Amino acid sequence: MYLAKRHEEEGCCTGLYREETPMSQERSRKQEIVRTITLPVFVVAVVLSAAWPEQGQDAKAPYPSMAPLEQYLIGDRNAEIALARSAAPESISRDAEVVVLGGHGYETAVKGKNGFVCMVERSWTAGIDDPDFWNPKLRAPICFNPAAARSYLPLTIKKTELVLAGQSKAQMFESIKAGLDKKELPTPETGAMCYMMSKEGYLSDHDGHWHPHLMFFVPQTVAGTWGADLPGSPILASEDTLDRLTVFLIPVAKWSDGTVDSTARH
Repeated sequence: MYLAKRHEEEGCCTGLYREETPMSQERSRKQEIVRTITLPVFVVAVVLSAAWPEQGQDAKAPYPSMAPLEQYLIGDRNAEIALARSAAPESISRDAEVVVLGGHGYETAVKGKNGFVCMVERSWTAGIDDPDFWNPKLRAPICFNPAAARSYLPLTIKKTELVLAGQSKAQMFESIKAGLDKKELPTPETGAMCYMMSKEGYLSDHDGHWHPHLMFFVPQTVAGTWGADLPGSPILASEDTLDRLTVFLIPVAKWSDGTVDSTARH
């Protein structure tokens, strides 16, 4: 999730007027990543024919409200499982639990053996102001390690249940806030992380599958404690104030199938 396409295009144009220094390149690179990290981040099986209630009021947004539910579902269950597993190397994902999206939320499609859980997140795991929040095209393969499966995945599961129950974006975030206040939802455990290394994903209209990367979830903290966002540091940080955590991103050179990320700049 680093050198987004727009950044690459803008870089070629600005280069006609001035030569970018390593420091300015680093700063613009990180600014671009932070703009694309909110999905990131962000489930399938039953197709409903009835149109879903409108859930959003921003008429200027490209996706101002929730689309009919069937647009978020993947009709082929096996295709959903394969896409979910593509988030991590086969040595990890082959023994992971896999969950897929049904009409009322995520359901277990494959039982796992190693404590990891793989899934395909949908758009409503994005930030409240993300323009792709209701984008039905988004498919974000992600594999959580055991700590994240216990302490971060419940947020995604709950958000999905609330949205599919008909809550608006604002109502869903209020429900999540209440759940955190009452400690009904967990905070990230030490070591909670995930793999997002699938080149088959679609993380946003702006970036497509973006770049392979790892993410680490911690209770809200200062980015500097990880050395994140500093010149030369490979670690990027994003504050998720609504979910009360800090997300650290680390890019990797290869996709989960072992092929090199040829679109990355070095």
